[in-house]
Amino acid sequence: MAAVLAAAALHATWNALVKAGGDGFAVLALAIGLPALPILALLPFVPLPAAASWPYLVASTLVHWVYFGCLLGAYRHGDLSQVYPIARGTAPLLVALGAWALAGEALGRLEAIGLVVLSAGILSLAWRRGPRPAGEARGMLLALATAATIAAYSLFDGLGVRRAGTVPGYILWVFLMTGGPFLGFALWRRRHDWRVSVAPSLKAGLGGAATSTLAYGIVIWAMSQGPMAHVIALRETSVVIAAGIGAWLLGEPFGRRRLLAAAVAAAGAALLQLG
Repeated sequence: MAAVLAAAALHATWNALVKAGGDGFAVLALAIGLPALPILALLPFVPLPAAASWPYLVASTLVHWVYFGCLLGAYRHGDLSQVYPIARGTAPLLVALGAWALAGEALGRLEAIGLVVLSAGILSLAWRRGPRPAGEARGMLLALATAATIAAYSLFDGLGVRRAGTVPGYILWVFLMTGGPFLGFALWRRRHDWRVSVAPSLKAGLGGAATSTLAYGIVIWAMSQGPMAHVIALRETSVVIAAGIGAWLLGEPFGRRRLLAAAVAAAGAALLQLG
């Protein structure tokens, strides 16, 4: 629990960097791609994942690339404090259904109640009064698509790491296969203006690289140790942290309603663990 909650804080931090770091595409590409460079040096010192895990590695890689596109599109049309809760509040429910169907990880009654309460608390952070800004509906649809991709790659990695025979090896190959090609694509796409877009994003990208790698590495390790729905639900408490970051650093609204939503999410997490 302590490790996954730490991962939640790291995850909220790197998403805020993508939203506020200037060129979101460049920041995301650097955050995801830069870890591939030191990983190449580490590969000779870890075992190669077993053959049974490679279909899951490939599937996770492909879904991650779709996730990046959905995430950037959602942030382009919506606020961090609205897009992030929708994407992250829906994902645990989808993971729970997928884990039950694919891995036989059925939740008990108290666990299911806790999961629903936690997701409801997270999703309520996205609700707001007043007129809707132009483009918000598109941002919400992209946030739901992001949730579906989060659930898909989480399930693939949860199933894959259990078949890999080596947790460190699986984690390193996930980051290498996901980040290396994506960074190469980003540099090619911005080849004519990288000094304008990529170079100014380097600081935010380095921060995102450190936090995102550690955050998801912890999550993959945790899914090798316990039920996937528990791990993903706890990780998504990062939404509460992201809402605070959005209010403190990005000037997005925050108030008693969000404090109440945070309390509901925390209560749901407690019920899930007690179950």
